[in-house]
Parts: sequence; structure tokens; C-alpha cells
Amino acid sequence: MSKEKIINVMKRYELKYCMDKDQLEFFKEKIKDYMKVDKYGLTTISSLYYDTINFSLINKSIEKPAFKEKLRLRRYGEANSDSPVFLEIKRKYDRIVYKRRIVTSEADVDDYLYNDGEFEKDQISRELVAFKESKGYLEPKYLIIYDRLAYYQEDSDLRITVDMNPRYRSSDLNLHTSTEGIPLLPEGSAILEVKVQHSVPLWLSKILSEGKIYKTSFSKVGTAHTLEMKKSLLKTKLEKQVTKGEYQYGFTI
Repeated sequence: MSKEKIINVMKRYELKYCMDKDQLEFFKEKIKDYMKVDKYGLTTISSLYYDTINFSLINKSIEKPAFKEKLRLRRYGEANSDSPVFLEIKRKYDRIVYKRRIVTSEADVDDYLYNDGEFEKDQISRELVAFKESKGYLEPKYLIIYDRLAYYQEDSDLRITVDMNPRYRSSDLNLHTSTEGIPLLPEGSAILEVKVQHSVPLWLSKILSEGKIYKTSFSKVGTAHTLEMKKSLLKTKLEKQVTKGEYQYGFTI
């Protein structure tokens, strides 16, 4: 199985904040004095999350343990089935996020997961093999989509992203069908992520304080799973009510 030589290793703190429509506009105006939008501008990002049949990875993550990990396939911008994508292991321990990823394709990932295909023999590929062997059968569960503005600052490790219109799908689970999905937040809301290797600068802390923008532990895929589980429970409850009505009265109530 072939793949490009581009690989990425990341280690950093990631802090998340939920913003409503007014807070979003406030933040976008204030940040102009300190950071610039990167060269890609507004970019649609799609991430396909894999899990075991019984959702063991997502369920564990929702419990907020000290250590958690995810496997996802990500693309940036529009794509087709042959476009390069990132297969990524994301781990979090003691508030520090570690990411290790390779560039590949959707077809190669399917070959790897379901037909015993192999990646090249490098360290990250070996970690992917170990991850697969430790978890057993993995399948796509949720597609998370959002429209991102990424900010950068010259000569700084600080990176800020604003993810607008976060949405998800639990069907058509691929990176090339469409970017449609079910909203994860109220209209106009966004997720702010501050990514830094050391400390948050004072000027940024001041902006967040002025805007009453507070830290949260929001997880996009965790929220999608919670919404789907609530829908499933409601459906089961309604089905039981229908069955009860048929049994007691001979017709549906």
C-alpha cells in the first residue's frame, strides 16, 4: 500500500471555548489586532471517526478519563474518493494532546482496515497497526463537519481555530459524498480552540474575559453520539408505548 512521505507529529495543549453568535463576532473583531487568518481562509473540514461495534472509544471519551484516544480520517476542503486525506491517531493525557498522522487515501484506509493492507514500515504506521490490533474490528461511526477559520501569529507557537456550523452525520460515512449534516450547536454558535505548547498570552486571556468566553470540555463527536443515543432511547420508548397500546386496547394509541 502506497502513501505520501508527508507525516506529522504534534504535541500541545488544546483549550476549548463555546461561543454564541454575539461572542463570535466580538472575538473575530478583537483578534484582528494580534493574529491573521491563515492563507487557506475559511475551510470546510470533514473528519470520519472510527470505533468498535459497541462505541467503546467514544463512550470512554465521554466519561472524561485522564487518558483517551481516537482514530479518525480527515480531509480539508472539497475532495473526491481519490483525494489525499490524513489518517490520524489522537491521544490526550493530562490535558496534553498528541497527534500522529500519515497522508493516505480513503481506498487505502479501507484496504488497511478490512483487507489486511499495509502502510510503509515507519514508526507512525507501526503505531496504527498496534492501535488496530488492540481495538479489534473498527468501523466508521460518525462524520463530523465544520467550517474553520485558523489564525496564526508570526514567530509564535500559538494557533487559534474557530469552528463554525459544526454538524454531523451517522450515514453516508465517507469524506466525499457531501458536507451536509445535523447541527451540533444552535445557529450562529462556534467552537474556539486555543492550541499552544506553553501558556496562553495575557492579551488573549483579556479578550476572553471581556467577551465572557469561558472554557469548556466540548467534544464534537461526543456530542454527536449523545444526540444519537437520545434519539435512539426516544424511539425505543415510543415503540414500547405503541406495543402497550396494541396489547391493552387492540389498537395503537
